[in-house]
Amino acid sequence: MGLRIACLQLDIQYGRPEENRKNVSQEFQRLFEKDKNIEVVVLPELWTTGYDLTRLDEIADNEGIQSKEFLAGLAKKYNTNIVGGSVAKKSGESVTNTLYSFDRTGGVLGEYSKVHLFKLMDEHHYLSAGNNSGAVTIEGVPSAAFICYDIRFPEWLRTHTTGGAEVLYVVAEWPLARVNHWRTLLLARAIENQCYIVACNRSGSDPNNEFAGHSMIIDPWGEVLAEAEEGTDIITAELDLEKVKQVRKQIPIFQDRRPELY
Repeated sequence: MGLRIACLQLDIQYGRPEENRKNVSQEFQRLFEKDKNIEVVVLPELWTTGYDLTRLDEIADNEGIQSKEFLAGLAKKYNTNIVGGSVAKKSGESVTNTLYSFDRTGGVLGEYSKVHLFKLMDEHHYLSAGNNSGAVTIEGVPSAAFICYDIRFPEWLRTHTTGGAEVLYVVAEWPLARVNHWRTLLLARAIENQCYIVACNRSGSDPNNEFAGHSMIIDPWGEVLAEAEEGTDIITAELDLEKVKQVRKQIPIFQDRRPELY
């Protein structure tokens, strides 16, 4: 079974949701004019607002309603699944960094709020941590979706691959200063979990940070199938899901684990 994937590596307008929605619409159009066979489109973290955290009371999406309607419309229009990056979702007095996934009909496949808040970018002052699983099934493929800092917690990703996940989606606003960590961690997560990693980072900068780009699609051997540079870009790749089964059979780490010891 094959699965054709695209990552939209976007520059995000700081604190301007409407401008960012317009840009995403244009990028979808550009993508599907070139390749109508894309089955999953992935967006970066906090693509509606960027890290304009001090204004979240004003610009966060109430219950995620506007973002869900927007992304569901794109899914239906282009007959594609979407791993919708993440948005600032306001629920009562709290705001979460929340990722929605959609099927081709615009139906919500899953909702995941970032579990590990990144204190170095003050997330803990403005956001509430999530507590739910990232597991999601896309085109019949057991998968999971995570947000940025989550990849520094291998036990969290392993929880999902021991549950059967074959593709791990990562959406991020990862800084350029630590781009080597980004690449190394993603490669390690692919190899140790014997799965595909589809990681969509943002490009550009905001008033406080410069971002790394380097969105990547990595196979279960740790081979890089596609990688962007630092600027705005679209990367695509075909995932061969049989390879996950082959690699896991060839080196049976999941059978050889001894969880009673750890």
